[in-house]
Amino acid sequence: MFGVYFGKYLVDVGIISEEVYAGLLESTRNDKVKMGLLAVDLGLMTEEQAQEVNQLQQQLDKRFGDIAIEKGYLTEDDVYDLLDKQGDAYLLFVQAVLESGIMDFEDIKKELGNYRRSEHLTLSDIEAIKTGDVDRIVPVFMKDTGMPEFIKQYVSLTARNIVRFIDRFFIMERIEKTDDFELPCAVMQTIHADTDMTIIIGGLKEDLAAGSDNFVMNVTGRDDMEYDPLDVAGEFLNVNDGLYVSSVLCERTDVKVDSPVIKADGVRIRTDKEMYVVPLLIDERPIEFIICTGDATIS
Repeated sequence: MFGVYFGKYLVDVGIISEEVYAGLLESTRNDKVKMGLLAVDLGLMTEEQAQEVNQLQQQLDKRFGDIAIEKGYLTEDDVYDLLDKQGDAYLLFVQAVLESGIMDFEDIKKELGNYRRSEHLTLSDIEAIKTGDVDRIVPVFMKDTGMPEFIKQYVSLTARNIVRFIDRFFIMERIEKTDDFELPCAVMQTIHADTDMTIIIGGLKEDLAAGSDNFVMNVTGRDDMEYDPLDVAGEFLNVNDGLYVSSVLCERTDVKVDSPVIKADGVRIRTDKEMYVVPLLIDERPIEFIICTGDATIS
């Protein structure tokens, strides 16, 4: 997921186009990080040493690791460790950028620093995003919200289910707390427990459609079905909230989940308690995921 966040930043500041960004992401899907890039990033080799070994590879019928060991640049243990790291999300994107010729190592380091400052991220936040692990990335965007623990659990589970069912390259932006929000259309569902929680998915219908296509394809294996995106959003809420109840509230017998309610002609949500807006980009389309506690006024 690192490439999604950093790549989107590069688009926003005009360094790459949307088309180039899409191509870079596509190239990371089934690729592996080259061992030389890994070794340089981890400080095990210099760029010059990696280039030397790459050149020798073109002359000799040997693997990078074998040559690096013979030259004394790496140990056998180093090579085994590097082999385990070849799916690194951060370095896969860096490799794609380097091979495209758009930026070099120094350019990437400079823009990574600019990205961190522009988004007010700490170094540990950047390290979390680099891992590509949704469970480490999501807390970065929950900071300073005062969000209760049970809502944090819900948001984390939802992020995992978006990766699982809809879009593994989705983007979560910084979560905001508010008491009044409007959407052009929405689907909502309420979970009744110690603290009631109403969950709303909303946005433009055409934006919801892209994520709906992916959900239907992943669940049914078919891409020829006709359906209303709002109905599919309701089905996702059923699945997501069912998994939340079974995994987080599993020992409770008094929990009730209402059927999804569709608001196709606009909705305004107001509350005097807590409302958290989770902005998402799913398949490059903006969608709002909203969580309200207590009694929310929905009109």
